[in-house]
Amino acid sequence: MLPEITSTPAVLALWAVLGYLLGSIPFGILLSRAMGLGDLRKIGSGNIGATNVLRTGNKAAAAGTLLLDGGKGAVAVLLARWLAAEDAAQLAGFAAFLGHCYPAWLKFKGGKGVATFLGLILALSWPVGLMSCATWLAAAVMGRISSLSALVAAVLSTAWMILLREYDMTALTIALTALILWRHRENISRLRKGIEPKIGKK
Repeated sequence: MLPEITSTPAVLALWAVLGYLLGSIPFGILLSRAMGLGDLRKIGSGNIGATNVLRTGNKAAAAGTLLLDGGKGAVAVLLARWLAAEDAAQLAGFAAFLGHCYPAWLKFKGGKGVATFLGLILALSWPVGLMSCATWLAAAVMGRISSLSALVAAVLSTAWMILLREYDMTALTIALTALILWRHRENISRLRKGIEPKIGKK
């Protein structure tokens, strides 16, 4: 289900743009450069997210990227909710996710959106966010494969929304899950072949 639309089209458009701009800040690239780790796009998978930053061997940079990428999704939601309404908050969160995955200044080649996804879900509904993070962590501990953990957490996020009766957010989680599946299509192929690398492996 969708949230009740209470904001004007102009307000929604504004928050869509602001959410996108916030989400498109490439913290992985910025931290890697600041810490002398080189161009992240030329390391490992070339992805700009925390998992690829971890492949540099710098755990602090990876943790910082994880927190900042999650934070930009949360900030987009919280600002829109504070200054506008719930419909704007959901749209801003979705736009932040798109900004991370498809940043204009990186030729629309961004990350896979997992940290941003978890951050915006935490901001929208912290109980669902905690359950989604716990799902990711449990899958990561058992399987030691980041992409698989992300896929499990994303797929189950809608179930957690329904379980906790956050029905007006289910359309958003379904859309985000579909995009995460699409962004991980190469990982899914490797998972099927049994060649997907473990967490921390280059």
